[in-house]
Amino acid sequence: MMQKDEQELMQRYRNFLKDSIRKEIDFSQTDQSQGVPVPPIEKPYDRSQKRIELISADWEEIYDLKLTSAILNRKSHRNFTDESLSLMELSFLLWATQGIRLYAGAYAFRQVPSAGCRHTLETYLTIFNVDGVDEGVYRYLPLTHELLLEFKTDNLKEKMIEATFHQNFAGESAVTFIWSTIPYRMEWRYGLDSHKVIALDAGHAGENLYLAVEAIRCGTCAIGAYDQEYLDELLRLDGEDEFAIYLFPVGKVEE
Repeated sequence: MMQKDEQELMQRYRNFLKDSIRKEIDFSQTDQSQGVPVPPIEKPYDRSQKRIELISADWEEIYDLKLTSAILNRKSHRNFTDESLSLMELSFLLWATQGIRLYAGAYAFRQVPSAGCRHTLETYLTIFNVDGVDEGVYRYLPLTHELLLEFKTDNLKEKMIEATFHQNFAGESAVTFIWSTIPYRMEWRYGLDSHKVIALDAGHAGENLYLAVEAIRCGTCAIGAYDQEYLDELLRLDGEDEFAIYLFPVGKVEE
């Protein structure tokens, strides 16, 4: 039997899944309603950092996979071959998960839904085996469809395995997607009603990735168990205004 304090904690965390808090919030007091400027769509970066132009294409022509086939074949993969991903394949996955279809001032409509079109996610990539791209930690720039080199570090594969409590496939992939969140992008509009929908948004992006990898003969497996502080430090995130929330190693799989 759980102790009383454990039961109270259990109920508190269950309540996180509800939307009851919406009835308690005065939305006229959110930063948006108070006229505070909208936070930027994309995390700023130093223009002197190395950037890699990604490929834009008519993806429907290149990867013409039936949706029903993608859904039927979708499953988690934890074993990958040594085959590399091409830059085109990586470009497609980034487009499918966080690519922008329409930019309209303060709004960027993407391939995945987001509450209020706020899109709090930033996409980091630990790249191990992508054609023409050095190993390192990168970030996706959706506004320009580019890769930004954040930094290189020794023993990156081992560090990723350590960050995921020794789940080896996090460092044996061709690339591992890591989504962080900048919560204020959502809090600006919804205040205390923001945090559940941030988690939902991450789920939307993750399912798009699960389906998109089917088109390029790859596999992935969502990781929700990781060392929060270790991973945030590895990515050089402050852990408060931005922190990691979801990981997806991606690699080629056997036919």
